[in-house]
Amino acid sequence: MPTDPSKLHPNVTVIDHPLVQHKLTIMRRRDTSTASFRQLLREIAMLLCYEATRDLEIENVEIDTPIQPMQAPVLSGKKLVFASILRAGEGLLDGMLDLVPAARVAHVGLYRDPKTLSAVEYYFKAPEDMGNRRVIVLDPMLATANSAIAAIDRLKEAGATDMKFVCLLAAPEGVDNLSGNHPDVPIVAAAVDERLNEHGYIVPGLGDAGDRMFGTK
Repeated sequence: MPTDPSKLHPNVTVIDHPLVQHKLTIMRRRDTSTASFRQLLREIAMLLCYEATRDLEIENVEIDTPIQPMQAPVLSGKKLVFASILRAGEGLLDGMLDLVPAARVAHVGLYRDPKTLSAVEYYFKAPEDMGNRRVIVLDPMLATANSAIAAIDRLKEAGATDMKFVCLLAAPEGVDNLSGNHPDVPIVAAAVDERLNEHGYIVPGLGDAGDRMFGTK
């Protein structure tokens, strides 16, 4: 069972909206097809994006409606960068861009060494002026958090100072590890599950998000 929200690390926000939880349950099912899994991940990403961008700054500007002029709110301040941790982060990225198509995109290519579970970088590309942007780091699974920590380390090296981490599922061990290494990076998740198993997979989880999204093993 997912962790009781009242017992979560203070750095974590769990989106307990009924639509998110319903879609997540379908994704957890072993017999959910690749097409359905991919579509559900895209839909949940939009709902997670809504929460992750809740504190964006706005300002009022003068506009003309068909009836009369008015002062209306628009986004102000820092622009957004979605930083996708390859490859599974692409599933969240699609939904995020549906909601914020003007956002810029960074890619961090990492794979998990199966023996050490440590993250190995093979690709990095990010927009310029990262220090002037809100960076939302995307990876469906926060398991050991080794990949998330490595990605955030790399993004900070590129100048990022204002970040959030968005995932579908997290393990308590990953939450503690990420928060211990980057306490300035809030975590937004659809659920925090029970634990990691001996292979570093989230329990009960939903398997390997990348494999289920792309139909690979």
